[in-house]
Amino acid sequence: MTTVRCEIHLLKAGSCVHPEAAALRGASLCPVDFPALTALILHPTEGALLWDTGYDPAFFRVTRRWPERLYALATPVTLSDDEAAARQIARFGLKPDDIRGVIVSHFHGDHIAGLPAFPKARIYCARAGLDQIHGVGRFAGVRQGLLPGLLPSDAETRAVFFEDKPRRALPADLAPFETGADLLGDGSLLAVELPGHCAGHWGLAARGADDRLSFFVGDAAWSLRAIRENRPPPALTTALLGRTDRYRRTLADLHALQARAHDIVLVPSHCREAAAAAETP
Repeated sequence: MTTVRCEIHLLKAGSCVHPEAAALRGASLCPVDFPALTALILHPTEGALLWDTGYDPAFFRVTRRWPERLYALATPVTLSDDEAAARQIARFGLKPDDIRGVIVSHFHGDHIAGLPAFPKARIYCARAGLDQIHGVGRFAGVRQGLLPGLLPSDAETRAVFFEDKPRRALPADLAPFETGADLLGDGSLLAVELPGHCAGHWGLAARGADDRLSFFVGDAAWSLRAIRENRPPPALTTALLGRTDRYRRTLADLHALQARAHDIVLVPSHCREAAAAAETP
């Protein structure tokens, strides 16, 4: 099958502040900026899709009350007027209704805050992730980084589940990762399970117009440094959100990939180094 290439634009949709040590074992306790990265993917026939959404004004509305207010206090968020993905896509001649799908790495608030802004988009996601946010209570949700108030009421009917899509062998460059879920049936967008961070956490592999392969890894690592050094967050962080053992195995696989395949563009969702390539409004 002919390789389908997409036009990929990396965007930064706000940021939050948190101690660096929460994301990188042995790092400083000083607060640092964690950008929220999203990507506009222009498919040659399917049209415009997004990888995650980053932050959005909806985040501030949902976190005005308790206990959700605790989420905003723990990770103070900055979002300028033009940074929301729904605003940034105007630079590409697009309106929110033009977005055909949002590919959700997982359902933490900093990855889905913009979902309400795209009411006509299919929601490509893991069934395990959607089940978790549907079933979580408000206090437990805050502890786990989940804000059910951000979920559109019709999310279930718009959902297209990774688990139901046909499996396809990944490009050899992505070893040790072997297979992905073929989201559009043409091999252009392959969702890759990256377990450990939380229920239903997946990444996305896509080949850009420049023929380079991008691998969006969500929160399987918070930085390229963590991947290069195979340096996970402290166990307290990973145990709070997911499973430490599985997280560390996934990070070790990313480390092996990075050490061998230098041409792959790895994009952790909150990496300041990766954010340097983001297109700013």
